[in-house]
Amino acid sequence: MFYREVGQYKTSYASDLAIFPILQDRIGIIVIVIAAYVLGWTANDFVLNAMMIPFLIFTLAAIGLNILTGYTGLLSLGTGAFMGVGAYACYKLTTYFPGVNIIIWIIASGFFSALVGIIFGLPSLRIKGFYLAVATLAAQFFLEWCFIRIPWLYNYNTSAAIEVPSRTLFGIPVTGANATAETRYLIVLTIVIAMTWTASNIVHGRIGRMWMAVRDMDIAAELMGIRLLPTKLLAFAVSSFYCGVAGAMLVFLWYGGAESTVFSINQSFSILFMVIIGGLGSLLGSYFGAALIFMLPIVLRFVPPHLGIPVHAATVEHITFMVVGALIVFFLIVEPHGLARLWQIAKQKLRVWPYPY
Repeated sequence: MFYREVGQYKTSYASDLAIFPILQDRIGIIVIVIAAYVLGWTANDFVLNAMMIPFLIFTLAAIGLNILTGYTGLLSLGTGAFMGVGAYACYKLTTYFPGVNIIIWIIASGFFSALVGIIFGLPSLRIKGFYLAVATLAAQFFLEWCFIRIPWLYNYNTSAAIEVPSRTLFGIPVTGANATAETRYLIVLTIVIAMTWTASNIVHGRIGRMWMAVRDMDIAAELMGIRLLPTKLLAFAVSSFYCGVAGAMLVFLWYGGAESTVFSINQSFSILFMVIIGGLGSLLGSYFGAALIFMLPIVLRFVPPHLGIPVHAATVEHITFMVVGALIVFFLIVEPHGLARLWQIAKQKLRVWPYPY
C-alpha cells in the first residue's frame, strides 16, 4: 500500500513528463544519494578502495557504452581504448599544466576521448552491426598499439607506465600516496552523480529521441528529417567522453598508476557485459550491471570462507566466468533488457498489489 500513485495528481506538462513521476521514487533517489555520501565518512578504506570507487568508475564507463549501444544501437568493442585515451590525455595535461586543478583535467580528458571517438565513428554512416563492431575493434587494437609504441604518451618513462603525480584540491591531497580513500571516493561519487544526471537529461530530451529513432530504424529516422551522420557522431562523442572521464578516474583516483594492459580488449568486453546484463537502453541498468560484474568476484572470494567453505582465487575466477557467461545467455534469450527490466516489472507488481491488473 506504500508504493502507490493514488492522490498524486499531475497538473502540468512538466509533472506528466517527469522521469520519476511517483513521489516515492523521488524520495528514494534522495535517500540513496544521501546514503552514498554518508558511506564516504563511515565506511573503511577497504570498502571504499576495493568496492565503491571501482564500482562507480565502471558504472560511468557502462553509461557511456549504453549511450552508444543501448540508446543509438551502434555496437562498440573499443570502450577500453577510449578509456585509455582519457587516462593518457589527463596524464599529459597534468604534467604540462601542474598548477591547474586535477579535477578540471579529469573532465577535460573526456573531450580528447570524444574527438578520437568521432574519428573512429565516421564509418558508422556506411556500416553497422557486425561490421561496425569490427571497425571499433580495429580502433581498440590501434589505440592499444599507440599506448605502447608512442613513448611521448607516457613521458618516455622506462616502465612505459603512467605514474600519477600528487595533486591537491584546496590543500587536500586528491591524487598520490597521501590521498585518502574518503577524499577520492567523494570526488568520484560527485562526478558520477553529476554525469548521470546529465546523461538522463540528454536521453530524455530531443537528442535522446533522435538516438532512439536511429536505433529502431535508421532509414525511417532519416525520412523523418534526422541527419544520420551528425546524430551518430554525436552518440560516439558523448559515449567516448563518458568513457574517457571514467578512464582518467580509473588511473588517477583508483589505481594511482597504470600500464597499457589496463585498457585492453578484456576491459572492453567487461564493460559490454555490464551493459548486456544490466539492460540495454537503461541508465539504471548500467548501475546494476556494474554492481553484478564487479561485486561478484568479491562476494565469491569473501563470503564462502565465512561460511567455512575454502575457495581459492583461481576457483573464484573460474566460477565468475561461468556465472557471467550463463547470465549473458539467460538475459539475451529470456530478458534482453536485463536487470533493469526485471526491476521495472517488480515495481509494477508492487504498484498494483494485491490486484493483478
